[in-house]
Amino acid sequence: MTNIRIASTQDAAAILAIYSPYIQNTSICFETDLPTLGAFQNRILHYLEKYPWLLIEIDGQIAGYAYGSSYRERIAYQWSAECSVYIHDHFKRKGIAQTLYTALFKILKAQGIMNVYAVINLPNDQSVALHEKMGFTHFADYKNVGYKLGKWKTVGWWQLQLNEYTDNPTAPVNFGNMNKEFLQPIFNDSLQLLK
Repeated sequence: MTNIRIASTQDAAAILAIYSPYIQNTSICFETDLPTLGAFQNRILHYLEKYPWLLIEIDGQIAGYAYGSSYRERIAYQWSAECSVYIHDHFKRKGIAQTLYTALFKILKAQGIMNVYAVINLPNDQSVALHEKMGFTHFADYKNVGYKLGKWKTVGWWQLQLNEYTDNPTAPVNFGNMNKEFLQPIFNDSLQLLK
């Protein structure tokens, strides 16, 4: 059985097990120290206040997760968010990232988010292909912006517009304040991509 649901602090150990190899063995993410379980639980709680953190389970195992996060802290940036997706090694190339992103972006759109940004450590052909398949367009490279695993790294920026730009936009709704009844149909529709 396969399902999408909102992450909770009880999922932190399983999510951290997926994330840890990215920290320790790659420069896909720029985090260099493994968070403690408690710190990671707090991270999940903090993110869920404003943005969705989704995970997909396949036969009871968490196969991957995706979440939204703040683009910048200044209030004028509140209509923009960043996105991230991580997939367990055993479940890659099965459409799970696309499925999670489909659900995530529908929720962010319902919240009133206008722009979603993806920051991709280059080169990363798989991630670029995924984001461009989802409708993102590349607009900038930050050359040698980070240093990890003995190399200077360049990151590319991709943008996806979710809503129409309007004068006097309403502030986005924090995910923590939303009625969650609308989520299950989104999850069910997104899971159709795996069939």
